[in-house]
Amino acid sequence: MDKFSAMQAFVRVVEAGTFTKAADSMGVPKPSVTRLIQDLEKELDTKLLNRTTRKVTVTVDGAAYYEQASRLLGEVQELESSMSRAKASPRGKLKVDIPSSLGLSIIIPALPDFYARYPDIQLDLGVSDRPIDIIAENVDCVVRGGEITDQSLVARRIGEFYMMTCASPAYLKRHGTPQHPSELETQHKMIRYASPRDGKLYAFTLHSEAGSVEINGKHQLSVNDSNAGVTAALAGLGVLYTATFLIQDHISNGTLEPLFTGWCTEAKPMYVVYPPNRHLSNKVRVFVDWIAELFAKHDLIQRKSTLPEAMCKGWSAPAVPALAGRAEKTSVAAVLESA
Repeated sequence: MDKFSAMQAFVRVVEAGTFTKAADSMGVPKPSVTRLIQDLEKELDTKLLNRTTRKVTVTVDGAAYYEQASRLLGEVQELESSMSRAKASPRGKLKVDIPSSLGLSIIIPALPDFYARYPDIQLDLGVSDRPIDIIAENVDCVVRGGEITDQSLVARRIGEFYMMTCASPAYLKRHGTPQHPSELETQHKMIRYASPRDGKLYAFTLHSEAGSVEINGKHQLSVNDSNAGVTAALAGLGVLYTATFLIQDHISNGTLEPLFTGWCTEAKPMYVVYPPNRHLSNKVRVFVDWIAELFAKHDLIQRKSTLPEAMCKGWSAPAVPALAGRAEKTSVAAVLESA
């Protein structure tokens, strides 16, 4: 048995849904595909597919085999591409996971440029704040902000962002405008952000010349998605602490008002993270380079944010080395040591 051909046939059947479509896509007779699958099941001593007259479904063992087989075939395809002219035009499926806040406001609107450069790459984009297991879920790379804890992965720093506090004019009219962050602890309603992993509420810290304040304000509403928090703030449900790139337009048009303009936050790093075995993949490399380029020139992913000009006047947060388009690739262990 040609095990490689059998593996290809199996993956094609799973993705096409029928033996006939799989055979057509491979340019071989249907009986040949059937025989390859039968030989593969015999070799593995397990049933991979459930067959009826109407459809083909994957067994539990078949689903597990498909994940590994499709990954292996993809890596073989990448290896072949790197040895040929196809290297100049990467192709194939790329599975990427990004936070909803970055995805909706920055990454997805810029995808026409990515596809203009790489029309043969198919992006399977996961968009949520849900923490994922990049290895178990067979994801090629993820974009994440803040601390990275898995030291077995490779991380490339691609930018940094800042946070700020805001509220709607309607909320401030009803409850008054706080003059000091400490007022949020007792006199105002907060819209709190909860971890999608365990529901833990995040505190936040603001800095000024007078010192630092950690806020854990009372709340009637918590959300586990940053965009939901912005929507809640626009509805006048409370005071929100969120990334500047999410509220720039709302501050500019007056639907949200910045608070504590004499207070600053520390920069939060942003990374593209991927498994070590993906470092030779051409399609992963071009996507990572594209993301790094996108963020390097984006006003709100660097300190150049115009939110607002009075922010932190008279005081500066500790200097963070400017990226200026330069992104650093290293192990996560080294990243955490230097962060």
